[in-house]
Amino acid sequence: MSETVSFGYEEVSPAEKTERVGSVFSNVARKYDVMNDAMSGGMHRLWKDRFVRRVKPREGEQILDMAGGTGDIAFRMAAKGARVTVSDINQDMLDVGVERAMERGIDGLVWSRQNAEELSFGNRFFDAYTIAFGIRNVTHIDKALAEAHRVLRFGGRFFCLEFSTVEWPGFKEAYDAYSHHMVPRLGQMIAGDADSYRYLVESIRKFPPMPQFQGMIRDAGFVHTKVEPIMGGLVAIHSGWKA
Repeated sequence: MSETVSFGYEEVSPAEKTERVGSVFSNVARKYDVMNDAMSGGMHRLWKDRFVRRVKPREGEQILDMAGGTGDIAFRMAAKGARVTVSDINQDMLDVGVERAMERGIDGLVWSRQNAEELSFGNRFFDAYTIAFGIRNVTHIDKALAEAHRVLRFGGRFFCLEFSTVEWPGFKEAYDAYSHHMVPRLGQMIAGDADSYRYLVESIRKFPPMPQFQGMIRDAGFVHTKVEPIMGGLVAIHSGWKA
């Protein structure tokens, strides 16, 4: 049988998933940050601040921010003096990020279109690898994790911020109802695109639970792996080090 992967609640071929995910993010690129504020009540900003504090970017470090799109994480790390390469498979998202950087007067960032599963960078090039709200959209997560491990120097660190599985009773049911019913409506009202946001909600539900994803990071070769749930697992910070 031919391989299939999940696109939300559908099973599709890997090539079709890559193409359809690309279409989703091309469709939402211009309204992506506005929608993040609307969907999370602005809380995504606090999650990203916390994430960058865990990464601890330092002056002169080489950091790859994968699926960095509109620059939210990269801008925060560059402010700490890190040399950040912002990569994304979607050129429309990168274009928005470049425009936002110019508007803010932020220079020195490297913008590079990359497939997380097949990075063009050499071995052991980066001090840290970050990916925020992007890993669940990768077609083969194990390949992306292997590439993250490859491009990191020994002692390099991997950090991932991603939606996860809510474990708080009561809150889980309320969040499920909100995300399945309200998020597509917000997508239609703000971005004129309910279907893309319906997929994004479904992709969260299909993403591996925290312990399983931590195991995948470990299987990729990382050590001292850790998971930090936020808001009962609504989002989580996963980390590991390359020994």
